Amino acid sequence: MPRRPLSSSHPLLYLLRVRQRALGRHFADWRVRDSFATRRQSETLPHVLKRHQSLLRRKLGESDPILQENKVVNLRLANADVDGILIGPHQVFSFWRLVGEASAQKGYLPGLRLSDGEVSVGVGGGLCQFANLVLWLAWHSALEVCERHHHSFDPFPDEGRVLPFGSGASLFYPFLDLRLFNPTPHTFQLRIWLDETHFCGLLACDAPQDEAFHVFERDHAFERDHAFERRDGKIYRRNEIWRRVVSRKTGQTLRQERLVKNFALVKYAVAPEILAAP
Repeated sequence: MPRRPLSSSHPLLYLLRVRQRALGRHFADWRVRDSFATRRQSETLPHVLKRHQSLLRRKLGESDPILQENKVVNLRLANADVDGILIGPHQVFSFWRLVGEASAQKGYLPGLRLSDGEVSVGVGGGLCQFANLVLWLAWHSALEVCERHHHSFDPFPDEGRVLPFGSGASLFYPFLDLRLFNPTPHTFQLRIWLDETHFCGLLACDAPQDEAFHVFERDHAFERDHAFERRDGKIYRRNEIWRRVVSRKTGQTLRQERLVKNFALVKYAVAPEILAAP
């Protein structure tokens, strides 16, 4: 059985480790600070590449509904620093570089957070929905995802899910970030907003693009793990997320790319009839 890191069982050592990693990230970013996207504009670029929206309020297990309302507040606060951001040629979009620490002093409220294999409540919780939206938009463009972290477990059964399992991103300030790199000569822009029921966004560009992107899922299944290393009998969820790149001019498929391979521990009851055969 693998040994847990010493810092995971000693709160002071854990805090010191977090601060050490945060300082390392700040120093590394300072050295390349001119590469980050910082300029925003309120006028949308002329060529919209992709739109998406997700429900602001969902039933998540037995969690307190007030946490969903708090999440809406947190999303609005973060969006004030992101909406309209322009990602120029060879620039990097960084969620945390734009938003900064989601602290109570800034008005952020307690929300649901997924950390260390468990669901907890913490200030700024719920911002992963922001990262999920941005990631989905980016996957439908030439932007490259240069940093993305995924959740190691599946905490809640599907309730109004419209995107494939495992297509989200995890955030933890400042060293678990979502970052996108623009390798093209064009400028991209994120427009994000909230209405009464949905968290909405679009990705636009200053020029028409030659390629279109279609994201889809393969090999989704729930399975009971019988691997030699564990033989724990727990239920895991797996899938792969791919995209098909199509020529906008001819409609022909140019290539197919695997974006993500997911394997996550399921934390809720699964009906026996949907388990994959061993």
